[in-house]
Amino acid sequence: MSKKNKKARIQLILLRTLAYAFILLLCAMCLFFFVMLILMSSRSNSQLQGAFSISWGGHFLQNLRNAWTDASINIPRGMINSLIVALSSALLTTYFSALTAYAIHVYDFKLKNAIFTFIMAIMMIPSQVSAVGFIQLAYKFGLTNKLWLLIVPSIAAPVVFFYMKQYLESVLPMEMVEAARIDGTSEFRIFNDIVLPIMKPAVAVQMIFSFVGSWNNYFMPSLLLTKAEYKTVPIMIAQLRSADYSKFDMGKVFMFILLAILPVMVVYSFLSKSIIKGVTSGSVKG
Repeated sequence: MSKKNKKARIQLILLRTLAYAFILLLCAMCLFFFVMLILMSSRSNSQLQGAFSISWGGHFLQNLRNAWTDASINIPRGMINSLIVALSSALLTTYFSALTAYAIHVYDFKLKNAIFTFIMAIMMIPSQVSAVGFIQLAYKFGLTNKLWLLIVPSIAAPVVFFYMKQYLESVLPMEMVEAARIDGTSEFRIFNDIVLPIMKPAVAVQMIFSFVGSWNNYFMPSLLLTKAEYKTVPIMIAQLRSADYSKFDMGKVFMFILLAILPVMVVYSFLSKSIIKGVTSGSVKG
């Protein structure tokens, strides 16, 4: 091996080492706060009010029991409510956004460009602006304390639609759709049996984002859900933080936050295999 090749090989090894070291540093920074949350959830209220420490507190199971059986809030019911809203929103949002993107991408009709422009214009409007009128209508017609009221509006998701359309433009050959039509396949069957499996990576990515966004949503549920049996996890966390100081237990609060994160981690673990493929495939046109 010549000196020039040897020097180039050493430089390549150094660059790879630096790249791996940087990636490990980023991973450590991301995991640090999650590890700290686990450690904080194992400490009692008195320990948390003392000096900062990274040692195991020894009160993990006690905090879990106190949080799960808290008399002021029903954590199991809150997690079930959040799961119903988040899962339903994620499924309906991704499916109907993909269906709309398929229609705009495949069909040629007179108002196609106008509809696409209208959807993009809606994407520019902050959700808080439209929420004012929506909340007024909900109270006017007595539709508060309904979980479906948080699910149905989430179906209209311009951002998800735009991502799905861009993804379809990069991966869906029109010849495949035309061949299915020649065989006499119905349009819904073409979408469900042919197009949707092709879009699996994009659907997985958007399901993760939609689930996390709906799970962490505090604004709309706090205004529409007033009864205890319908409240979601973010509302209950806010209630724990605003509890009476004499009854305030930081260990229980940290434990509840940890419990609130776990469903997100589970959903991500199931769909994470497709997230990188979905992001890269949707951004590169073939």
